[in-house]
Amino acid sequence: MIIEIWFLSYNHVVMKTMLNLVLEVSMKNIPKKSIAIIGGGPAALMFACNIDSNKYSVTIYEKNKFLARKFLVAGDGGFNLTHSESLELLINRYAPNTFLKEALLNFSNIDFIEWLNGIGIPTFIGTSKRVFPIKGIKPIDVFETIMKEIVKNNIDIRTGFEFSGFNNGNPQFLNDGNVVKVDADFYVFALGGASWKKTGSTGSWKEVFENESIKVNEFYPSNCAYKINWPDNILKSIEGKPIKNAAFTCGDTKIKGEAVLTTFGIEGSGIYPLSPFIRKQLIETNKATVLIDFKPEISYHELVQKFELNKHSSIKEFLLKNLKLTELQIVLLKSVTSKSEYQDVFVLSKLIKKFPIEIVDFAPIDESISTVGGIDLNELTEHFELKKIPNTFCIGEMLDYDAPTGGYLLQSCFSMGKFVSDYLNKKDF
Repeated sequence: MIIEIWFLSYNHVVMKTMLNLVLEVSMKNIPKKSIAIIGGGPAALMFACNIDSNKYSVTIYEKNKFLARKFLVAGDGGFNLTHSESLELLINRYAPNTFLKEALLNFSNIDFIEWLNGIGIPTFIGTSKRVFPIKGIKPIDVFETIMKEIVKNNIDIRTGFEFSGFNNGNPQFLNDGNVVKVDADFYVFALGGASWKKTGSTGSWKEVFENESIKVNEFYPSNCAYKINWPDNILKSIEGKPIKNAAFTCGDTKIKGEAVLTTFGIEGSGIYPLSPFIRKQLIETNKATVLIDFKPEISYHELVQKFELNKHSSIKEFLLKNLKLTELQIVLLKSVTSKSEYQDVFVLSKLIKKFPIEIVDFAPIDESISTVGGIDLNELTEHFELKKIPNTFCIGEMLDYDAPTGGYLLQSCFSMGKFVSDYLNKKDF
């Protein structure tokens, strides 16, 4: 009886082993599906790192000599890779805040940090809660580490291929003056937005997609400087001067942060997150109003009381010593008040809490950190696949959404790349 049970068990193991061998041989004989990635920015890099190269034959087509030029240039100004805040807050930083939700839940900021650490890019969280590579790791080091992952994944890379249009639904490229048509089972477009043309991010693909009946919204600057027509007599006093520890409001949205004033206008961490609301007003009325609270830690009524208790100091002395306003803030207050208004406790308190600036234009789009506009989100399925062109995906900044500075744009691009690659990895053929 024992021998018979052993024989049956042994026979089961042998049969199972033989079946696995047959399946393995069969899988090797199944031709791989092909994927063409068009563009070589962050979204494309993550997709290439994560796609199953045992299942797919994958090629990146990039028009520059090297991948991720904008990624590298962006790192020159402080290389924050993502933000460490809670996932709930993170999701709500984007406008609109729903289309990225599943991608961020699938590959969150914490997942991204762990992934970076896993491939040899240790990070730290700064005082602003932004996430940076540890000291000594430069943008080129991060890029080269990611490229090693792509090479390990057997991804083919072809540079000098500039996307020029569709030919019967298939992308075609210009390469050394020749038109090259690419046939693949799946296409993943990651062509970027329309800022920083020197990196190749021009938005020139807009018309090509429109010719395929894909709705593409107009590009506008985001996270940029905004033009203000300052009075001529204060220009020299404000150039390059910061406003710190303030609160900036546009519409119903208030942001605490700081800004820098220039003869052109205003920019900075307190202004960039207001871009969607400033843009809306500019488009609708050709101007936008931002209110600055110079003293967000105290109320209007508390300010009035402090003024009324002041019996000996001059207004300027009181503003400098008691309220700790800066010379710049005093210059601004004087620029919008008459002599009598400047002496009026109630007028001055109101202006300190709600100092109005009128924005009249954007900085040039090529000078903006990022852009909004691009593929209309209604053109996509929940997996970022074009509804009108099956098996064709669009990811990254070429989509029409807004992300503030602070690592949010990079996080969204990496999350989209991971999300679409996970989706394709699960496909059965």
